[in-house]
Amino acid sequence: MDIKERIRRSPPPTPQQAEAAPAHPRGGRKGRVAAALPLSVAALVACGVLLLLLAGGGSAARRGGRFLDADPGSLAGDDGRGDLHHARPRDGRHGTTVSSKDHRDKLIGGLLAPGFDEQSCLSRYRSALYRKESSHLLSTYLLEKLRKHEVLQKKCGPHTESYNKAIEQLKSGQNTEVGDCNYLVWVSYSGLGNRILTITSAFLYAILTNRVLLVDGDKGTADLFCEPFPETSWLLPVDFPINQFKNFSIGSRESYGNMVKHEDIRSDGSFKGPKPTFIYLHLAHDYGDYDKLFFCEHSQQHLQRIPWLILRSDNYFVPSLFLIPAYQEELMRLFPQKDAVFHHLGRYLFHPTNVVWGLITRYYDSYLARADERLGIQIRVFDSETGPFQHVLDQVLSCALKENLLPDVNAQQPIVSTRDVRLKAVLITSLNSGYYERIRNMYWEHPAANGEIISFHQPSHAEHQDSDKKMHNMKAWAEIYLLSLSDVMVTSAWSTFGYVAQGLSGLKTWLMFKPENRTVPNPPCRQVTSMEPCFHAPPFYDCKARRGTDTGKLVPHVRHCEDMSWGLKLVDTDEW
Repeated sequence: MDIKERIRRSPPPTPQQAEAAPAHPRGGRKGRVAAALPLSVAALVACGVLLLLLAGGGSAARRGGRFLDADPGSLAGDDGRGDLHHARPRDGRHGTTVSSKDHRDKLIGGLLAPGFDEQSCLSRYRSALYRKESSHLLSTYLLEKLRKHEVLQKKCGPHTESYNKAIEQLKSGQNTEVGDCNYLVWVSYSGLGNRILTITSAFLYAILTNRVLLVDGDKGTADLFCEPFPETSWLLPVDFPINQFKNFSIGSRESYGNMVKHEDIRSDGSFKGPKPTFIYLHLAHDYGDYDKLFFCEHSQQHLQRIPWLILRSDNYFVPSLFLIPAYQEELMRLFPQKDAVFHHLGRYLFHPTNVVWGLITRYYDSYLARADERLGIQIRVFDSETGPFQHVLDQVLSCALKENLLPDVNAQQPIVSTRDVRLKAVLITSLNSGYYERIRNMYWEHPAANGEIISFHQPSHAEHQDSDKKMHNMKAWAEIYLLSLSDVMVTSAWSTFGYVAQGLSGLKTWLMFKPENRTVPNPPCRQVTSMEPCFHAPPFYDCKARRGTDTGKLVPHVRHCEDMSWGLKLVDTDEW
């Protein structure tokens, strides 16, 4: 029987049974003595028995309310790795999980709003059963803003009176002055990781500018994510009148950059002709210098006068929002811990649909729940060939062994593990199955030097990315979420897939540097200074001085990324 089967077939816990006193016949000496007990003593005994029964019944009820026995236990103390998910305590030699906390904070400290139909989105309130409580504190100001924004989304959302009025104005091109209901439309574009990061960026921008966020339902958005706002929908209705919005690109005349370039918008913010009913924001990786003026304060003043903005991006552009003077004070109040922006907004926005939640929970409870520690390894290779590549395998092992994330193997003598040893589950996500198979075989053929039992799991291996297929995206989202439930994580440079898992987890992962010339980098990895995603294509422009500058040196909390020297990411300045 292999390691995986040993873990899965661990016997269930032995139920604790109350000790029952032996019954005596009514006749005989003992029966007569018992009958002679004073009434008050008998009453006390009866009360004691009743209390025991009540306590046992309450305990059983609490156990019955636990979701799939996957409630993470209380923290067991720091093991020297920093901010980790601690393993749940184990019940003796049987290796089964127990919990000292049956009911967790399903609203995540007030981040989530109550009142949703729980059955329509099981993950919203049950994710707390699988994830440890975040150590990254929420600001009360952020919670207040989220509640206010929910009111705005409900008031102005699809098919409301306000929305219908705004649509009629958009169609007519008249009376386009901003009012109480202004909109930001997000266009579905690029791979799943990029989409999650750009929705988050768009949502933060919507909060800052008091706009309703509507997301394009293309590429199965509704199949992946539950509705985040109560009593309304964030999905853009299919009858949205600007039919060509999905085809907008860098060359579109409707883009803000082209309007500035052709002086349709003058420097004072006035328009050459009639004020447009909407403006397209092209913030994708191929955007030009005029598009990048979006991040200048004077451009924000221009855009405030437009009721409809349509956004297309594949970038996490949040770091550059922190460089716009008009938003800096507000952002500081929303996020006093600057490197937790995606951590908080991602957990607020992205709840797997019931179908995806089933993929997540079935896999977790089958393969990961019983482990003392869960190590996530995300392998992304940016190469035209399929692999597997020896240098990538060497880099993964070098990182894991050097940082003591995996034990070395003992190739000299066999070690027979006992059932009391520590169990470590390793979740590997990769488009290729070769890395998983070779690492798994290494620990199957040789025992771990420290005696641990190591099990390896890879949910899928699609061989190539196919972002247009519904099931491919569902499995990708499930794997991102499973990675985010790890206690320790290794991720790949430049990968938005890894960024999302890292941000949701709240971990500072071990980042594997991008190899050059198929050579293992030295060092192979390092722990990131911030769990924030990297903005891969930021502008290098000083809006005040109107000249190029290094935007990674303007404020202490916006720095260059570990994996991309020209990228920008948010850091918590207390760590610098």
